[in-house]
Amino acid sequence: MRVSKLTLVLLTVLYTLNFRGQGKVDHMAWDQVLILNVTEQGKVNYKGVIQDSPLLYKYFTAMSENPPKDNWSKEEVLAYWINLYNAIAIKLVIDNYPIKSIRELQEPWNQRFFKIEDKKYSLDDIEHTILREMNDPRIHFLINCASASSPILWNRAYTATNINKALDERTKAFINNSKFNVISKTELKLSKVFEWYEKDFKVRGGNVVDFINTYSNVKISKIGKDNYKEYDWNLNY
Repeated sequence: MRVSKLTLVLLTVLYTLNFRGQGKVDHMAWDQVLILNVTEQGKVNYKGVIQDSPLLYKYFTAMSENPPKDNWSKEEVLAYWINLYNAIAIKLVIDNYPIKSIRELQEPWNQRFFKIEDKKYSLDDIEHTILREMNDPRIHFLINCASASSPILWNRAYTATNINKALDERTKAFINNSKFNVISKTELKLSKVFEWYEKDFKVRGGNVVDFINTYSNVKISKIGKDNYKEYDWNLNY
């Protein structure tokens, strides 16, 4: 359900105080799209996003004109690229709506439309050559590919001031959410994310099990090939 315009105005006034410290790029247009059209459970009202597409295009313009620079902090760079990834995934859907899955599109991960100077970027470019190279596996729980099994799309924009807290909180929330992972003393079914990006979770001499146990309410000892769930590529609506 979309929030009312009056509610949006009140929220925007409130959030402006928080966004003053967000960093060197303004994420408020994206924040407004999310507030209007995404529930706390990450369900997206794609028809609503279409109505609010001027905000989305305003955001893409601002991002294109203000790319990360050498003097940006790691937090500013992370917020920039994670927000951009999530916004591009939504744009791919609304540009082709109605569809039931982003996989109905032709090579959605390789479509390059976002431009910075003379270079265009795709979802794969952002995820694999930028975000994964920053060596923080928690990014996998903040990026959303418009799919039901994808980590929940937060209905707020990430900023330099909230990104570190969000990385921990949303990683823990994803691992302990039975929609994505079933972790109990008698059953283990994990998201394919842990299989696809297994090497990313080998941090500080550990492995996937160690990473999961850092955040899981129930500890595990090993993972087998049959411990992964099928991925649901239907839209997150």
